[in-house]
Amino acid sequence: MAKKGDKYSHSLTYHAWQRLKKNKLSMFGLVVIVICMVIAVLGYLITPDSTPNANDQLLELSKKPPGFEVQMLLRRKNEPPNKVNFIEKMIFGQVSDYRSIPLTSYRYEGNDIIVREYTGEDEKRIGTDIRINLADVLYAINYNTPIENNLEEGYMEFYEFGSNTKVRKSVVELRAELEKNNILTKSFILGTDPSGRDLLSRLMIGTRVSFSVGFISVFISILIGVLMGALAGFYRGRVDDVIIWIINVVWSIPTLLLVIAITLALGKGFWQVFVAVGLTMWVEVARVIRGQVMSLREKEFIEAGRALGFTNIRIIFRHVLPNVMGPVIVISAANFASAILTEAGLSFLGIGAQPPTASWGAMINAHRGYIIGDAPYLAFLPGIAIMLMVLAFVLLGNGLRDALDSKSMDEDQVMF
Repeated sequence: MAKKGDKYSHSLTYHAWQRLKKNKLSMFGLVVIVICMVIAVLGYLITPDSTPNANDQLLELSKKPPGFEVQMLLRRKNEPPNKVNFIEKMIFGQVSDYRSIPLTSYRYEGNDIIVREYTGEDEKRIGTDIRINLADVLYAINYNTPIENNLEEGYMEFYEFGSNTKVRKSVVELRAELEKNNILTKSFILGTDPSGRDLLSRLMIGTRVSFSVGFISVFISILIGVLMGALAGFYRGRVDDVIIWIINVVWSIPTLLLVIAITLALGKGFWQVFVAVGLTMWVEVARVIRGQVMSLREKEFIEAGRALGFTNIRIIFRHVLPNVMGPVIVISAANFASAILTEAGLSFLGIGAQPPTASWGAMINAHRGYIIGDAPYLAFLPGIAIMLMVLAFVLLGNGLRDALDSKSMDEDQVMF
């Protein structure tokens, strides 16, 4: 008899996990997936650009190389603040209350700051000077009541947008506040795209798109595939014939062609891709589940369930399906990789997630012309991201297949 705490008292799940940990490639894939999942879940909380779709465009910073740095002036927009809670920002992002102005130099003159705009690295190109009132940089000014300058020497009075309380600030205070909070050096770790958007932020948000498509598509495929496969394998006869006919019809249509057809029928968009990909991936799940159920339906415990008067539905969901979840998990990992590739292909063709959504496939399509130009990294980086994600799921799927295979269990883990 096995004693509590010895190697025989552990569940099959424990032994499968121990075998999976010995597979270094599978663990590498799992680590990559976990990192990508954390990035996808946290989303805009950790991206350098937290605006919706990481779509803050600064055309002055078009196609800047990785590691580029520039000084910025943050100018407050004269509109109500965009207040969102923690969850809303994490999921949808937050519209910035400031407008970023790249600059090369600045100086103060009285109540104003004079900013020379950044126009490029070429020293012969001289940017224009912009004169902005200090209060207008720091606060959302209500221009229905203009700023009162020099009411007393060195002071300004004004009203903020949406407030009836007059604000009185000295020029010294405004300059100190501006230096502390509104002038900063911004770094672009992976550079910028042709629209001047932060490439790192776009790639990070693209992780969420790929994970969302993969997760929801796999969920849809499992829901349909397990149900159809279980019914076909358990009832057999005419039910099996009809379901197999449906599976063969769907299987005979090229996957990408079927996805394109469903996408065009449902319309272009982010959510339509989920449904389109999920509706094309269930057939493989159904075929595997059907075979597994057919082998289980004649087992003794199924006959015992029938003898006890259990209904077929109870036998299927309580006794048959729990015993076929191993193959489903392995197929899900492979289908996750396929869904990511399919979504990237659809977005590349322009019928997947629509701009300005940060999709890796769309990014490759938009930047493919730069591969032989001066900025090939614009297309290579999202391509590498797709490759790593797909490779991670393939490696994990292979590891799960070996770990969940009862024949691969070590002799000392088997009880006689």
